[in-house]
Amino acid sequence: MKKFIATLKNIWSIEELRKRIIFTLTLLLIYRVGCYIILPGINPNGLHASEGSNSGILGLINMFAGGAFLRASIFALGIMPYISASIFMQLAGIVVPQIAKLQKEESGRRKINQYTRYLTVLVTLFQASAYVAYLRNQPETAAAMSPDFSAAMFWLTTVVTLTAGTLFVMWLGEKMTDKGIGNGTSIIIMAGILARLPEAIFQEFGVRSGGDGASGLLIFLIEIIIFIAVIVGLIMLTQGVRKIPLNYARRIIGSSNAAREVVGARDFIPLKVNSANVMPIIFAQAILFIPATIAGFATDNESASGVVRALSDHTSLWYNLMYAAMVIAFTYFYTALIFNPTEIAENLKRNNSFIPGVKPGEPTADYIASIMDRITLPGAIFLAVAGILPGIAALFGVTSGFASFFGGTSMLIGVGVILDTLQQIESHLLMQQYDGLMKTGRVAGRQPMTTTSGGIY
Repeated sequence: MKKFIATLKNIWSIEELRKRIIFTLTLLLIYRVGCYIILPGINPNGLHASEGSNSGILGLINMFAGGAFLRASIFALGIMPYISASIFMQLAGIVVPQIAKLQKEESGRRKINQYTRYLTVLVTLFQASAYVAYLRNQPETAAAMSPDFSAAMFWLTTVVTLTAGTLFVMWLGEKMTDKGIGNGTSIIIMAGILARLPEAIFQEFGVRSGGDGASGLLIFLIEIIIFIAVIVGLIMLTQGVRKIPLNYARRIIGSSNAAREVVGARDFIPLKVNSANVMPIIFAQAILFIPATIAGFATDNESASGVVRALSDHTSLWYNLMYAAMVIAFTYFYTALIFNPTEIAENLKRNNSFIPGVKPGEPTADYIASIMDRITLPGAIFLAVAGILPGIAALFGVTSGFASFFGGTSMLIGVGVILDTLQQIESHLLMQQYDGLMKTGRVAGRQPMTTTSGGIY
């Protein structure tokens, strides 16, 4: 406890770090306040019933938007259009050589960021129009709309407001990255997700304490213990690496004025066990929402029974088997997209470094690729288990709100962003010659495939 208090004092004593933390918290407060500001032309008193429809793809969007989607807030679309545009540009860099060339240059990366902002506007305009159609088709929001607004006026004001809201949230994220503690976009998503956690815990406590008395409280305590164990497991999954030993035949350390040459220096390449992070789970969920949509359009039809209805139930055996298989497949697919062993081998060769016992060039690339294939399998299996844990928790009677935090998208994003933020804080502490956050070692975030010497990605 004394170590923890001393660490907090050290963090607060660093003026730059203190200003960055206060700046980040201030912008987060602005974002959370905006999540409760209702769109023009909608009566907020008529929206309470729509809060319960928190399932399927709408529930996923609402989770990323911090609950603003179902509240018909000015931040209803949140940061998701910007995330979609960023993912598109990242995949385009793999397919289009011109974009891949721009990604390797500083000026090119600035251009890509600008293109991403333009694409965000287009995506937001499309999603805002779809959101207007969603509001009109929901009985709760349709009844809450002001009669003073015509259909055309409501569409125009809502699209403009949502677009401006998304761009403002994107600006908040960029400012958090520049003047805050970094990872602004991720922190905004994490804040929206974790904002639901206290309510979910209190709801679960109320259900357990009100139903079975002492036995219910014991079950609630067991659930909390399992919840903590899941968090520990997700931390291990996020931080797990396979270190490939690396030797430098000739290495220059220091600036040009005080440089020194080190011969035979040793280092390593840390390959992430879960390089794909949470993307395979998001892809699998998006595809499995299709059967649920079909079942929703055919509730009174025999075609909605059988496989379709089983795949729309996240607690069914078929759903979880299909979900796990798709997570494993998408983990390999996304890892193959973002991981380039040939580029790593070329960077090693340019830096006069080599893997002991492996020839430079193509043999090095093949060796790194083979190791990555082997460690991706356990990472994919653990990621699949983390993905189906919310469904298993719901099957054992945990309320849907609290069950969503037993792994899945929510906790994977939350754990990863918290680790990244702690790593940023620890870096500031170490630069001021303070101790790190832990005695046993450094906090590792989710940064992909870097060596301690830098330059290899």
